[in-house]
Amino acid sequence: MGWAMFLIAGIVYTLTLEPTASFWDCGEFISSAYKLEVGHPPGNPIFMLTGRFFANFASDPSQVAWCINFMSAMFSAATILLLFWTITALARKIVIKGDNYSLTNTIAIMGAGAVGALAYTFSDTFWFSAVEGEVYAYSSFCTALVVWLILKWENHADEPHANRYIILIAYIIGISIAVHLLNLLCIPAIVLIYYYKKWKEPSAKGSIIAILVSFALIF
Repeated sequence: MGWAMFLIAGIVYTLTLEPTASFWDCGEFISSAYKLEVGHPPGNPIFMLTGRFFANFASDPSQVAWCINFMSAMFSAATILLLFWTITALARKIVIKGDNYSLTNTIAIMGAGAVGALAYTFSDTFWFSAVEGEVYAYSSFCTALVVWLILKWENHADEPHANRYIILIAYIIGISIAVHLLNLLCIPAIVLIYYYKKWKEPSAKGSIIAILVSFALIF
């Protein structure tokens, strides 16, 4: 089901791609990625490197913009995939008690994931950024990946080597800062999930302290 959401989003975004550059920062990002130049502050080096990779597939310079726009479409489709997995992971916590799986429960969980993922797929703001060479599609993918990874960690937190998910999350956040600073806003959610999982008796005071710690990390 998740990969079906990916295909739906990927096909829709590819069919509706901007053929060239939108009339704002996209022209700068596309040309900077193509020539590996420096974009406007604070800079987007990982976006530029990834954009350069996709630009390699252009048959001539007139196709460079389409190829980098296609990069945004693929990252956006992957974001929808991760969103589906995240919604179903959260829905499973609400619907399933123990291992009490049933056909009705499964349909409810999958239905929730599909409705949420498709609603986001066709939302105006996300679709707008999914078809142009801008940093927001890439940044949304990094954000979705980090949220999904912390839920994976929560499921395996009591197992040996579970902290490898935390290390990977830190790495992805570091990478994403070189795309856009938006991913830093995931840190409060990550810290709260960590707190509620590790502390057996969480409290309002502990939650406030966790939030303050997360703000310090952002700072």
